[in-house]
Amino acid sequence: MKRLITTALVALAPLVGPATAEEEAQLIGDAERGAKLFAQCSGCHQIGPEAQNRIGPHLNGIFGRRAGSLEGFDYSRSMERASGDGLTWTYQYLDAYIENPRVLLSGTRMSFRGIKNEQDRHDVLAYLRQFSANPQDIPEAAPTAIAREVDLPPDILAIVGDVAYGEYLASECLTCHKRDGSDDGIPPIVKWPEEDFVIAMHAYKRKLRVHPVMQMMAGRLSDEEIAALAAYFATIE
Repeated sequence: MKRLITTALVALAPLVGPATAEEEAQLIGDAERGAKLFAQCSGCHQIGPEAQNRIGPHLNGIFGRRAGSLEGFDYSRSMERASGDGLTWTYQYLDAYIENPRVLLSGTRMSFRGIKNEQDRHDVLAYLRQFSANPQDIPEAAPTAIAREVDLPPDILAIVGDVAYGEYLASECLTCHKRDGSDDGIPPIVKWPEEDFVIAMHAYKRKLRVHPVMQMMAGRLSDEEIAALAAYFATIE
């Protein structure tokens, strides 16, 4: 017998089995409204023909996909266990996950607090559904434009960070952020793509991101130090 991922997943299993085509059609919401609501997800997830894995995996083809199965993305251990236990992203499992990720799957690195409003979830899922060909042949829509918070010069983005130096600098970061990627009310920063980390830190440095402590800490860092931290947290084990 397969090991069960969490007691929450066991409890939800009878409630979130595969939907019939008729049931799924009734659940699908307003995709146009969902595209606007997806903005709260786009900081970590991309979607569309040019989408790439970033902080989170891309969401093309998410319907019917085995959890933790995208090649090249470094999933959390809990998501890997869920994949081994056979979790597949049906409409109902996706709905439960985005309502409260940590109820469905304890230990996930996803720090998103969830979408509590049922109609909002249906609308977001209707938007995501446009990018899944399974079980219907729905062509992928145009890519979602994701603007950078800070338009950095290429020479800053090209800096190769020193991992060892980043580890030395990281002690201050690790007083709040957890090295194992867990979330105790503070978003995890391990396994971030280096470019995303650099852009976020420069956004704090320029006070485009509103958080006084992070603004102060980023303001003390040089471009090379930010690159070193980005390199360290991208490769941390």
